[in-house]
Amino acid sequence: MRIFWILLKKELHAFFVSPVAYVVLALVMVLNGFAFRAALSVLESAPSEGSIVTWTFHAMWFWLSYFFIFPLLTMRLFAEEKKMGTLETLFTAPVRAWQVVGSKYLASVIVYCVLWLPSLFNFKFSQWISAGQVEVPSGAMQGAFLILVVMGMFNLAVGCFASSLTANQIVAAILSFTLSLMHFLVGIFVMVVGRKLSDSIVDVVNYFAATEHIRIFTAGLIDSRALVYYLSMSLLFLSFTHHVVEFRRWRP
Repeated sequence: MRIFWILLKKELHAFFVSPVAYVVLALVMVLNGFAFRAALSVLESAPSEGSIVTWTFHAMWFWLSYFFIFPLLTMRLFAEEKKMGTLETLFTAPVRAWQVVGSKYLASVIVYCVLWLPSLFNFKFSQWISAGQVEVPSGAMQGAFLILVVMGMFNLAVGCFASSLTANQIVAAILSFTLSLMHFLVGIFVMVVGRKLSDSIVDVVNYFAATEHIRIFTAGLIDSRALVYYLSMSLLFLSFTHHVVEFRRWRP
């Protein structure tokens, strides 16, 4: 475990000394600021059953920032090391493939969680500045950030896998973005043609739909099926990444 923690510190250092983490943080802060303002506008215009948390994470601005986070955080993890030739050098040390994959993945998850702290501050600040007049349901807020974390873990695992397949960071970013977007479009597909499908098919597709998961968790409901789905898919893509890295390690 000592080697794992050394690798983790190395990866975190690489994130925070480069401009990438700060560019992504600025992008997320700006776009989520717009999402928060859009939610306030909806609540100001007319009475609504949804809370400010619900409308914030249903805004177009939220999804606009969401899809760009994962390619930017993961595109360099393996692709840069392959391009620079440092991955082969790393494996001359007594390290295992799972330690390399796990440290890179955990570092990206930590940075991802840090990115959402300003959004949490938005809700706390709105309560403070309005003297409690803006109601922020604690259950909805906890559910929203819980689903954001597990959805992020899944998409970061997909990004790690994409980065392990190529030495080109742009190709890795495009592949990660495409896979994350395709997963999201499943939910949009149900919204558009759901009335033409049988209820059983809709239920199955909703099991994979990110939009449906956001809707449920921002209502303050915790669906264990979604948690199991994202965590198991994260492990699946991490195992894919491990196999790719292990194959490249021993390839002549």
